[in-house]
Amino acid sequence: MTPKEYELLIYLAKTPNKVFDREQLLKEVWHYEFYGDLRTVDTHVKRLREKLNRVSSEAAHMIQTVWGVGYKFEVKSNDEPAK
Repeated sequence: MTPKEYELLIYLAKTPNKVFDREQLLKEVWHYEFYGDLRTVDTHVKRLREKLNRVSSEAAHMIQTVWGVGYKFEVKSNDEPAK
């Protein structure tokens, strides 16, 4: 896992179930304002999921895409069924 992937994972995980848009992730994780290329976030999320999947498919599914908005680190309560 690259340092930036780790930073992204920690940023999402420290506020579980909160949706972050791509612009917000660029600002907070990459420390720069949006200038037109949001694919950076998408690419890092894809690679992070691939690496997490090597450890656990359940872990890889914790990073959820919220269509049209961004991403969240989804944590289920004990009484919710896993996907």
